[in-house]
Amino acid sequence: MTDPFKSGYASIVGRPNVGKSTLLNRLMAQKVAVTSNRPQTTRNKITGVLHLPGAQIILLDTPGIHQSDRALNEMMVRASVSTFSDVDLLLVMLSADSGFCADDEFVLNSMRGVKTKKVLVINKIDLVDKSKLLSLMDEMNQKSLFEEIIPISALKEDGLDQLKSLILNYLPEGPEYFPKDMVTDCPENFLFGEIIREKILKLTRFEVPHSVAVVVEDMYEQNNGVVQIDATIYAEKDSQKKILIGEGGSMLKNIGRQARQEIEKRLGAKLFLKLFIKVKANWRDQKRTIKEFGYTHDSF
Repeated sequence: MTDPFKSGYASIVGRPNVGKSTLLNRLMAQKVAVTSNRPQTTRNKITGVLHLPGAQIILLDTPGIHQSDRALNEMMVRASVSTFSDVDLLLVMLSADSGFCADDEFVLNSMRGVKTKKVLVINKIDLVDKSKLLSLMDEMNQKSLFEEIIPISALKEDGLDQLKSLILNYLPEGPEYFPKDMVTDCPENFLFGEIIREKILKLTRFEVPHSVAVVVEDMYEQNNGVVQIDATIYAEKDSQKKILIGEGGSMLKNIGRQARQEIEKRLGAKLFLKLFIKVKANWRDQKRTIKEFGYTHDSF
């Protein structure tokens, strides 16, 4: 008699920059969510479908939970909090090198009254010595909020097999929600726009990265088999637009080149990427524009 098939949802939550997207990508063994060393990289919920023998884990990478008055940030936090009661398990992430800080306390406070089982995932253990890690685990254990505490390094892929097994322990028997060849339910347009935005995050500085949105306007295959993508990069100020263009168009060419190389690998085809830059003043404070750009949440 074979064991019953298990399936369910696990949401990865925590403050910005604790490694949620890196964890999703490493568990999936491929890139599903964009990453950068800047906080608040993830703006929408990203779904990764992990196919295992006799099981399917649907992982949700969520925006970092933080305090902010901006409409965009408010939407991001709502997107995260909305998953609390809709999943079978919450993977609450801390960063070992930072310890437990006020921002982490804010995350835990946002979970008050939530009955979903919680597992604490302490990430970046490669950056601290064992005594500091054990002290942090003891501190968190005393909060009596978590079913279990597991230390990992997502970047070094340390502890990920144990984490997968742990997640499976909390998932119910269930159907195969997604076909075996499907690793995410995010549309291609969204994923390709995120890849372009990731390159902007890595190549620009100061206020530019957080002020940028990318919208894929069109995607089609030309007669010669080359895929064309037309995408618009939105900034909030003319000064940001100038930085994005760069001297002699150098920055825009670099963004386009790096994004094209990665998208071509995903498509398995040649790509012609056309990038446009427009200014939309204060778009992060305009709910209507935020929705137009694809950053949406039902209650927003």
